[in-house]
Amino acid sequence: MTNWCMFAFTPNVDILHMSYMRILSGIQPSGVLHIGNYFGMMRPAIALQAEGEAFYFIADYHALTSVRDPTMLRENSRRVALDFLACGLDPERAALFQQSDVPQVTELAWILSAVAPMGLLERSHSYKDKLARGLAATVGLFNYPVLMAADILIYDSDVVPVGKDQKQHIEITRDLAVKMNETFGSEPDGWIFKLPEPRIQAATEVVPGIDGQKMSKSYGNNIDIFGDEKETRKRVMSIVTDSAPVEAPKDPSGSTIFQLYSLVASKDEVAEVREQFQKGGTGYGEFKKQLFEKLWEHFAPMRKRREEMLADRSYIDNVLARGAERANEVADQVMKRVRSAVGLR
Repeated sequence: MTNWCMFAFTPNVDILHMSYMRILSGIQPSGVLHIGNYFGMMRPAIALQAEGEAFYFIADYHALTSVRDPTMLRENSRRVALDFLACGLDPERAALFQQSDVPQVTELAWILSAVAPMGLLERSHSYKDKLARGLAATVGLFNYPVLMAADILIYDSDVVPVGKDQKQHIEITRDLAVKMNETFGSEPDGWIFKLPEPRIQAATEVVPGIDGQKMSKSYGNNIDIFGDEKETRKRVMSIVTDSAPVEAPKDPSGSTIFQLYSLVASKDEVAEVREQFQKGGTGYGEFKKQLFEKLWEHFAPMRKRREEMLADRSYIDNVLARGAERANEVADQVMKRVRSAVGLR
């Protein structure tokens, strides 16, 4: 991070002095959502909708860096909206919309790219990680943090809930906001952008997949939120473990089974299973069965809500339309400020 982030500039714009806090988060429709998405992003975001005005977007522009099938992209985007709502997002308290329904975000991304230092983007961990996973080195992939910065800044966001592995993107966003403020902001008009803050919570820690790595569709180590019972059981039972025999004590701290169980069980249940691990006499197969039962029980109410929503196809469309309308209202206000500052009509 550069020294720009040491200064907390606040734009001299009425909307930024309102009493509420605006929360912004997004999720890519690059595949079926898994429990890593839920515990890493969705659950913390849903909890935050009670703290202020929440804007949650389906990042279909971002998904273009990896999804090449247009039908799949449209279907995935709709599925993400359905799953998010089923998991507890309240459209009366939060705006849910597709990123591409707010085209101003791409205009802001271009303006930000005009001041973005190459070195800042070259240091992006996500770019290097994605290249290491085999994604093509495209301009869109390299410029990903700039579009993410535009996503955040165009709604005058106060708080962005992220995991530790995403914190650098908020730092880049703040760097670009200050660069714009210093380059184009001036008195008496004030600064262009406020500086968003990351909200890093325990719930956004990395969720392990069935192979022990971070859960990811691209790794093929995922357990889907709304997978069918047979497939979900199969995935849980395939979790990689060490070769400790049934009678041997086992270390819960290094166990993927225990980490996942801790996400869905009560404190007493977690303590009981920890004791079983440490005492020995219980095999990994039995622990996996316990994990499956807790996972299936945890998501049961959400599966029921999802089925109810599927019965009314217009419901999802109406939620996304209302969310996009609200998002465009705010984006128009911000872009009017930005265009004026940089000299565009």
